[in-house]
Amino acid sequence: MLDALTLDQMRTFVTIAESGSFRAAARKLARVQSGVSVAIANLEAQLGVELFDRSGHRPVLTPQGRALLGNARDIIVRVDALRAKARGYADGVETELAVAVDTLYPLQQVGRAISRMRQDFPSVSVRVRVEPLGGPLDALRQKRCALSVMVGEDFRDPRIRFDALSSITQVAVVAATHPLADGEPGRPLEVLDLADHLQIVLSDPSAISEGRDFGVLSPQTCRVNTQDAKHSLILGGAGWGRLPFWLVERDIEQGRLARLNIGALGRGGETASEAYVAHRLDEAMGPAARRLADLLIELDTGSA
Repeated sequence: MLDALTLDQMRTFVTIAESGSFRAAARKLARVQSGVSVAIANLEAQLGVELFDRSGHRPVLTPQGRALLGNARDIIVRVDALRAKARGYADGVETELAVAVDTLYPLQQVGRAISRMRQDFPSVSVRVRVEPLGGPLDALRQKRCALSVMVGEDFRDPRIRFDALSSITQVAVVAATHPLADGEPGRPLEVLDLADHLQIVLSDPSAISEGRDFGVLSPQTCRVNTQDAKHSLILGGAGWGRLPFWLVERDIEQGRLARLNIGALGRGGETASEAYVAHRLDEAMGPAARRLADLLIELDTGSA
């Protein structure tokens, strides 16, 4: 009987679990409610288990239903990925390629990859979005881009594939004229030492990190929407913050910025996070997108 299971039944099961009712699932699937009920009844009969407890006002997953829900989601993702890959082989070259890039990643590296990609696909126009935190993942989720370059492990989605690039180092810095730069050399700063000083922090353009902060230690903050704004405010002496080392290396060498030894932000106030090139598993990648993803990996690892 298990061979008679259908992908439609799996999608119906997952949609009911995610939407909370048979009626809501029917609306989402553009089907009549009776058809949704029949699909689940048939699935339960074929599996030999009850997936939903229907005794209350709303259907509630049974223990067996909760255990099987992850398997059903995994099947759907894998089938969608198979279809997407097949469509990608059949599709022609894209007219436009949209890419979202984390503000922590050096945009010059992306530029080199785009330049190489356009040698093979000169007719493809490119649109690049530069966003912090959950922005690149949200762009993929909302299908506003085909590829994203992301930094760190804070944002994940089972529908997204991640291929590792190199690591990005962030360092805590402050203007050389700021009071925090006058601390005792070699003495790590405690969180209390930062309490009276403004921390410059990036805001998330998406709702993905709502209610969460990353590396925020000062009770006083100034939130900005771009890495360039954060960099400029720190250079101007407004406060302290973390910035990618590739962006501030010259400022540190030339004495405009001073590094802060904040133990709560890693040894010597330094942390490293892996960068990734990411794309949706359930969407076909065109040939230009596949070439750009390959080039990002090749150029980042220095093998090209």
